[in-house]
Amino acid sequence: MNKHITVLVSALLFALSTQAQNSYPNKPVKIMVGAGAGGGTDIIARMLAEKMSDSLKGTFIVENKPGAANTIAAELTAKAVPDGHTLLVATNTGQAIAPHLIKLSYDPMKDLTPLGLVVTVPNVLVVGSNVPANNIKELVALMKAKPEEFKYASSGVGSTQHIAGEGFDLAAGVKSVHIPYKGSAQAHLDIIAGNVQIMFDTTSSAMGQIKAGKFKPLAVTTAQRTSELPNVPTLAEAGVPGFEMSTWYGLFVTTGTPPDVVVKLQTELARIIKLPDVQIKLKGLGGESGNLSPEEFTKLNRQEFERFGKLIKLANIKM
Repeated sequence: MNKHITVLVSALLFALSTQAQNSYPNKPVKIMVGAGAGGGTDIIARMLAEKMSDSLKGTFIVENKPGAANTIAAELTAKAVPDGHTLLVATNTGQAIAPHLIKLSYDPMKDLTPLGLVVTVPNVLVVGSNVPANNIKELVALMKAKPEEFKYASSGVGSTQHIAGEGFDLAAGVKSVHIPYKGSAQAHLDIIAGNVQIMFDTTSSAMGQIKAGKFKPLAVTTAQRTSELPNVPTLAEAGVPGFEMSTWYGLFVTTGTPPDVVVKLQTELARIIKLPDVQIKLKGLGGESGNLSPEEFTKLNRQEFERFGKLIKLANIKM
């Protein structure tokens, strides 16, 4: 009799354990975004929230926590209950750049677990439609004629846009003034109004304004041209070699989340990225969808952290 009871109890415990694993998510899942609504990170997070809500039969909600170079959202995720119900769409801004400029109360390499790469997009040098320059040569001439009168916007100190602006100044031999915002959407308004002239925005964020004719794209900051802007040269082609910048977007979860939930999220993310409509949307943002395994993305995350650390130290970039 006791033997039968033991078998029944074991079977019940196994069934409960399996049910618990399969019940994820069992409450609303927050997808944290370190920038304001309307920017590239927000667009990608809302796409993932929609797809995951449908397939995982749960509620996935995007929460925008802009500021401090994306690290406010990252900190909230790093310190959340490790149960998989707080996710983070992060870029190399918050993961690889900001930690070298801002004193953080968490370790982005230890407290956030990479789930997968979503997309990599070029940064594109854009100017407002009212700026009298149609190519890099004309822009550099204007900037040299009026030192420090040209302003470039970024989505925050320590963002890829900020580092790209500093790198461009060095490579082109010009001097511009950095104006940081809490996200790309706010910066766009000032560029359109003519208060700021330049931005090294991500194509995922800038494509809407480019297509609307409100931004003029002068160069992409990658080694090759992007298929969405085939007539826009690279900086090297435009006469400013030796400088490249791109932005990646990845999904992270709080370290300590149960392994079965981590695997479930990794598997689901990999499936979503391959969906035809998602591929079309990512391409429309000027990006290349992620094709790395979770292990490869973890390696990239570490490599980018070390690369930008060396670059920031070499260029003496500070807050």
